[in-house]
Amino acid sequence: MSIPTREQMLAAAVSRHGEANQRAISSASVAICGLGGIGSNVAVALARAGVGRLVLADFDRVDVTNLQRQQYKATQTGMLKTQALKENLLEIAPYIQIVTHNIRLTDDNVRTVIADSQIVCEAFDDAQCKAMLAEAVLAGYTDKYLVACSGMAGFGSPNAIKTRRISGRFYLCGDGISEVGEGLGLVSSRVMLCAAHQAHTILRIITGQTDV
Repeated sequence: MSIPTREQMLAAAVSRHGEANQRAISSASVAICGLGGIGSNVAVALARAGVGRLVLADFDRVDVTNLQRQQYKATQTGMLKTQALKENLLEIAPYIQIVTHNIRLTDDNVRTVIADSQIVCEAFDDAQCKAMLAEAVLAGYTDKYLVACSGMAGFGSPNAIKTRRISGRFYLCGDGISEVGEGLGLVSSRVMLCAAHQAHTILRIITGQTDV
């Protein structure tokens, strides 16, 4: 079975997004830090939109418990998330440029990972990692945007998931309240809602629409 040519896929994207918008999307680079339920879903949405370059960072491997809400296959259990997600994205968008970093992000290496991306997607579930990345992006640069997440657990109303502009270059998606606890886990549909907010916010920033 043949795949569409690069030109065919670009033409299809232009027909949906407009030429100027797609030119910006195709030339954009986005770093996704954390490839779990949020990060893997954001990556798929951006790949489908035709983002030209994705930088994927995570140290973990695919586990059976991930399959309920993350963009991996049962056959990929045990694989590095960076490699598994790269494989899946290339099936969707065969001409995308993907850079992988199979590392745990720290103060010492984070700037190397995000250096060449205009927008950074925070998709961690650890508060200290979230704070570290926010500091690296917002204090370390004057030209990068951070799109982060907070609060998406459980069966709460989908309408509680929102996007807020915290500051000029900092956006936060989620309900800001719900946390994982006993009997209250991460539900695939609500995680995907939050990821969709992040992905769409990233696309709006790329196309020059920075309001909320």
